[in-house]
Amino acid sequence: MLAQLLPIQQWLQTALPTIEGHVDYERLRTQLIRIDQLLIQSGIEEQLVAATLECRTAASPSRKISPKAQRKIQIHARRALRCNIARTLIMEDFRGFAIRLADSPLFQHFCGLGQLDRIQVPSKSTLQRYSQWTDEAAVHRLVDQLNQQAHVDPKKLRLCAPLDLEACFLDTTCVPSNIHYPVDWVLLRDATRTLMKAVGLIRAQGLRHRMEDPALCMQMTHKSRAKTDSKKQRKKILRTMDRLVGKVAAHARRYRQILDEQWEQTQWTRGEADYILRRMDNVLQQLPVARRQARQRIIQEQPVPSKDKILSLYEPDAQVIVRHKAGAEVEFGNTLLIGESPQGVIIEWELFKEIAPNDSRLVSRSLNRIEEKLSIKLKALGADRGFDSEINRQLLEKRKTYNGICPRSVKELKRRKTSWKFSRLQWRRSQCEGRIGIVKNNFLGHPLRSKGFAGRELAVSWAVLTHNLWVIARLPQRKSRRQVRPPALLAA
Repeated sequence: MLAQLLPIQQWLQTALPTIEGHVDYERLRTQLIRIDQLLIQSGIEEQLVAATLECRTAASPSRKISPKAQRKIQIHARRALRCNIARTLIMEDFRGFAIRLADSPLFQHFCGLGQLDRIQVPSKSTLQRYSQWTDEAAVHRLVDQLNQQAHVDPKKLRLCAPLDLEACFLDTTCVPSNIHYPVDWVLLRDATRTLMKAVGLIRAQGLRHRMEDPALCMQMTHKSRAKTDSKKQRKKILRTMDRLVGKVAAHARRYRQILDEQWEQTQWTRGEADYILRRMDNVLQQLPVARRQARQRIIQEQPVPSKDKILSLYEPDAQVIVRHKAGAEVEFGNTLLIGESPQGVIIEWELFKEIAPNDSRLVSRSLNRIEEKLSIKLKALGADRGFDSEINRQLLEKRKTYNGICPRSVKELKRRKTSWKFSRLQWRRSQCEGRIGIVKNNFLGHPLRSKGFAGRELAVSWAVLTHNLWVIARLPQRKSRRQVRPPALLAA
């Protein structure tokens, strides 16, 4: 049961200025105004506010939230929703969007910040907290609510026709993690940089010690391009790097112990000191494995299994994804499954933390989730040949869902291309590559800069919500029935 919301009087806002002769601004303004209508008419804004209140009430059941505190929560929940959508729509970082909010009356109006007497915009830190305002499951429910509303009651959203959810087109892609290319000696360089930066912060609080910092990474890069005796020279430089990293680790452990025991002598609070300690512990715990991995691969010339390989010291959930794509034989990140409707609205998505199963194993679970969450019955499913299998063919036949998956057999493909329905589904399925490119390049960013798997999963859901609002806002709208009376009749 949704929490009861308090009525909040809307602030008087300044009128948006009229900008003439700027097509891009007019297009953005029209999109934001239409998205504002969709947020209110679909009820997802109210749903997020109610879910936030329920979460805050469940966190402290013995403590009743006062009306003043509830009003503040409702205002910030609405603001968080709109700020996340607007920031994702224009692909801005937190600092850049904070500046855009302070400078743009259009974004102030959309986010509910423009008042007559004053304009107070959130800072970059507040925008970062807004991005973590709720969890991924709550954003997922908002997307399902929007899609279901557009399908069941299009008149409420002023759509000319209901959203077509009778067919779904599946495809997978890789969401690259924001990491360096996983070269072994680069891991040692990253570890050295992180530890020395932490040591520098500690020294700034009064501790003094000097240490040499040779530039061995440049030598390693140059030796890899040498034509003669490059392998021997790389091994020699790596041994030097390994000894240096050992000294840096011992140096960092001493500073870590000093900070842990004498943090009261600094200007930091205990929480700030713990943040530095956690940063150092994250590297110190993984450094022995990274050193052993570098020695095994470069000095001993032995491969390391992908499951045991450290790709990044800061993104432990990044996976090695071999997709044999042009220009990207191997990618490093997480597999993303996307299912879109014929009109381009995303109705199914899942970001995999571990190595994703084979594409053919994703069909059954995707069908069940789509029909359960949207309360619909899929009539057709289209996908590439990676999703084809005998089990899936039997499954779709049992569910009475038309099989538009491209078969692996060339002979079977030639036979099925004689069907106009199969050919039409395959023609539409080919556009999934374009949809994936739109989502990744125009809503997620390349690479996705959110940290941690939970952050990336939440960012993907915010991107899907913004993308669906953007798509639905561009669909044909129902014209208003109110007609303006002729001037003669008004005079009479």
